[in-house]
Amino acid sequence: MENKRLKGWVRILLIICSAALVTVLFVPMWRIELSAPQYPEGLTLLIYPGKLGGNVDIINGLNHYIGMKTLHANDFAEFTVLPYLIAFFALAFIFAGIISRKKILYSLCFLFLGFAVLSMVDFWRWEYNYGHNLDPSAAIIVPGMAYQPPLIGFKQLLNFGAYSVPDKGGWLFFGVGLVLLFCTIITWRSFRIHNQGLKFSSKIILFFILILILSCSSGPEKIKMGTDHCIFCKMIISDNRFGAEILTTKGRVFKFDDIHCLLSFLYDANFDKAAVKEIYLTDFSMNHSLIRANDAFLLKSAILRSPMGGDFTAFGSVDSLNAVMREYNGPSLHWNEIYKP
Repeated sequence: MENKRLKGWVRILLIICSAALVTVLFVPMWRIELSAPQYPEGLTLLIYPGKLGGNVDIINGLNHYIGMKTLHANDFAEFTVLPYLIAFFALAFIFAGIISRKKILYSLCFLFLGFAVLSMVDFWRWEYNYGHNLDPSAAIIVPGMAYQPPLIGFKQLLNFGAYSVPDKGGWLFFGVGLVLLFCTIITWRSFRIHNQGLKFSSKIILFFILILILSCSSGPEKIKMGTDHCIFCKMIISDNRFGAEILTTKGRVFKFDDIHCLLSFLYDANFDKAAVKEIYLTDFSMNHSLIRANDAFLLKSAILRSPMGGDFTAFGSVDSLNAVMREYNGPSLHWNEIYKP
């Protein structure tokens, strides 16, 4: 009978998870931030388990012009059901900790993770419907344009940048899921390999630390020719030799069709330069991959004719730069010579 009971520390973690889920009921689970030149301070949509918060009225006014349905909590059945489901799982965690049976823990893990996956699928479906089902009589219609925000991360929607990430409640929910999965795996293994439990536990802990590090890391995003728009001039990026990107500390990506647009955006008084994590430029030679601006070798030549007249090109190596300089006249520069924060 003893080998069917949960370890004391597992039971304590389950009780803590229950308290975390109760907290989720009172804080935002998700946030969608919108930024645009006309809104330098940004707009925020906060999604609670049972309501909407933030700049809902302003966002609804903007949605009306592009044909999106306005947002009202009463239109979502999820806002009625979700608080009860979260409360159910909070009680279930307490029940699992008190009863202390491994089968109950396994069942709870299966139900909770399944609920998390279904919730994300439902959220994506909600975003898809609102972003694609547009009013054909709207004041602003862009043929072929949809306004679906990203499920997580950054996406450019006309002149608005949409940034979607979990808020306090979402991170708590995510953390509860990781703790539950960790407890389930440790419990499952400990009942089979008693003498190697500590060794296995260490491996699992290292595994989850690695997953968290990888999930929090961010890098440059490939520029899609003919699809992505320059955040500054609003033109479609059509020449893969001159593109550039800004990666912010929050993981947002701003794309540009010309280094000239990138510099203009950086010098804009409404842009917070302290938010810049890294700047990337397109390598003019080879496969036009993105390279860090501080590592790039630059050439300025009017003969190259970049899309917006900046006439800057970037190279990942001195050899690549020298090869092009034989054909195109112009001075070679470094990034810190053309951009001074």
